[in-house]
Amino acid sequence: MSGMNIQLTPAARERMQSFLANRPDAAGVRFGVRKTGCSGYAYEVEIADRLGDGDQVVEQDGIKIVIDRKSLPFVDGTQIDFARKGLNAAFVFRNPNVTGECGCGESFTVESQN
Repeated sequence: MSGMNIQLTPAARERMQSFLANRPDAAGVRFGVRKTGCSGYAYEVEIADRLGDGDQVVEQDGIKIVIDRKSLPFVDGTQIDFARKGLNAAFVFRNPNVTGECGCGESFTVESQN
């Protein structure tokens, strides 16, 4: 599965590096999806303490991005950015697999993977 394509913008890379600087023992940054919300899935970005069975690791600019097997088809090709809007700052995802997003912007749908 070496063909995984996840891109980090400079802002996202900087943010992840600052997370990881506080956790030198971490395996990397976990990026995935979980079922939620009114539309289906939501993104998760968190520090990965360790690698699990079936995890794939994509390395970009020295940052290891850890993706679990179930999330792979949903996140391949995603660009991760980090944006500040007023008082809020959050990761922003540009995902070519997304076919619809809910009105609240918290969740999204993809075409059936069957």
